Parts: sequence; structure tokens; C-alpha cells
Amino acid sequence: MPMAANQGSSGLASRSGCQDKRRPRRVQGHKLIGFENNPVVRHTGATYPILQAPMSWIARSSLVGAVSAAGGLGILETSGRDLETVKREYDAIRAMTDRPFGINLAIKFLKGDEARERAVLDWVLDGRVKFVTTSAGDPRRYVERIKGAGVTVYHAVPTLEGALKAEDAGVDGLVVEGGESAGIRGSEPVHAMVLLQAVRERVGLPMIAAGGVVDGRGMAAAFALGAEGVAMGTRFVASAESRVHENYKAAIVAASPSGTVQLPLVRGAMGRVLKTEMALRMMAGEDPPERSRNGVADLYIGGRTDIAMGSAGESAGLIHEVKPVAAIIEDAVSGFWREIDRLAALRDSARV
Repeated sequence: MPMAANQGSSGLASRSGCQDKRRPRRVQGHKLIGFENNPVVRHTGATYPILQAPMSWIARSSLVGAVSAAGGLGILETSGRDLETVKREYDAIRAMTDRPFGINLAIKFLKGDEARERAVLDWVLDGRVKFVTTSAGDPRRYVERIKGAGVTVYHAVPTLEGALKAEDAGVDGLVVEGGESAGIRGSEPVHAMVLLQAVRERVGLPMIAAGGVVDGRGMAAAFALGAEGVAMGTRFVASAESRVHENYKAAIVAASPSGTVQLPLVRGAMGRVLKTEMALRMMAGEDPPERSRNGVADLYIGGRTDIAMGSAGESAGLIHEVKPVAAIIEDAVSGFWREIDRLAALRDSARV
């Protein structure tokens, strides 16, 4: 199914030929900006309030650097066991762009090894970045030290209760993850349409919406529900710069809106994956004929979608082609302003 045509930057000029103050303006090196007073942009230093989710193994230099170079904010993941690999990826990103990027600290995966945890925190907080996200755990474990280093921290939350606890912990903002997103979730996830509103009713912190967003339409919807930014994961997996195998990208593009399922991972936790034959067998309680013992090697590198399950959000059903990161971001920004203009026109027509 082809995507709706995206209006180019010329379509954002006002009909009178003058530049509307609420519309993006052109600046050297980046197009279509208009978010100078946005709190997420102020905190991150990015041109646009568009973040790339810190997906394990995937959120490395080729993708992070491309997102930041295009005006978004790439986030480098640190959940792997080898800090030296993370350092090399950091250096590679710095060689690609001088634009800001952030680093994610996945608390659950770091706290199990105190020596490694200490080394990662020492390295991340030595002045190399000004923005980090924390996830998968209690942010109180890190927040005092992060803020003491002069670094801004947003915490990822899948529930209202988690958002309230993160606010009490003193974080600077939230990444609110709806149940339609990929990754590990609780057994009763709440989708973004409800979760964003619930959090905004109770919490005044800047809020980045994650889950269900692949373009400007989804971005505008998230802003209408109280968000000041968006994070995209599955959309960036299916990008030209993503390091995953083309078979995995093709499976995302081929997925329908109902093309993902949730499967139990460990007690009390679920994971959303593409609805493959293997996933359907497991949902039915059947053992697949062959099952991967190393998902990264078999799926991400080898492209074996038949023996390894690929994490993906419901937004896979809205992705219809693999595109360069720069095109994804520019299309999202132009589409966002197009939707804002459409909604603003409703008020104009009501005044007639």
C-alpha cells in the first residue's frame, strides 16, 4: 500500500507568500524547523523533537549517527556486555556528525555487574554527552549522579505509576511507552492513546511519546495528547542505515496493522514480535521445528525470520517502504506541520 504523498518544504510556506511564525523556517544545514521553544529540543540540542529508540544491538553508530545528522536525536544503547564496543561505536558516531546524540542506560542490564556498571557510568558522565535516557529499572539508582554531572535525564515508563515514581525521583522528562510498541512490556500494557493522556493529567514534565508513531500524522496525534516529542523504533529499524538484515526489514514492510503479536517472555513480562509462522506456533503452545539460540546472529545478521522472532511494534503495519533516515525525519516534520495546518483550519472555518 503506497503511503500518502508527503508535502514538500515548499508546501509549508504560507499561502500569502510570507512565512507563518508557527511553521518551520529554513536554516543552513537543516530544513523545516520550527521547534525552537520546544522543551525536548532545548533539553537535547537536536533540531527536531524526534528521537530514535535505543534498541539493543541496532542502536549503534550507523543508525545513531544518521538520525542525529538529519536533525533528530540518535540514542546509543549500552546494554551489551562489552564497554569497549560501546566506546568504538561512540567514536564512530562522532566521526559521522558533530550534531548532539544521547546515550541510554538500561538499569536492569547494568546493575547485575557492579564493576561494569561503575565503568559505564564513569565513561558516560565524563562530559561526552549532555542527554541520557534511563530505562528498565528504578531511575533513583542513577538520577542523582546523572544530574550531578550536569546531564539531562529522561526515564522510559510504560505505566502511569512508573511516570509518577520517575517524577518523584527527579528526572527531567519522560519517554512514555505505549503497549503497541516493541520491546518488553508488562502483562497488562496500556496503549499510547490512553497512557499519554493519563500521564499528562498527572505529570507536568516534558513527555516523549513512544509507540505507534512512524510519520507526521502520528507525531501530531502524540502532540495533541500532550507529548512534546516522539521516539521511533520500528520505523528506524526499516531504514537504509539500519544494520539489520534486509529480510528483517522486508518482514516489517510486509506486516499488516495486525501483523504483530504479544508473547510471554518471562514471568509477568510480554514481548511484541512480528506475526510469523514461528510466533503463531508458539502462541498455540507448539514447539517450532527449529529455533534460534542466538537471535542477533540468526535474525539481525543472518536474516533467518523462520527460526528467530523479530521484535516490532504495531506501527510495522504503517511502514510501507525502507527509506533513508533523512527522508523519514523530513517526511515526519513536514507531515506534522501539514496535520497542524489541517487542524488549525477547522478553527478558521468555525469562525466564518
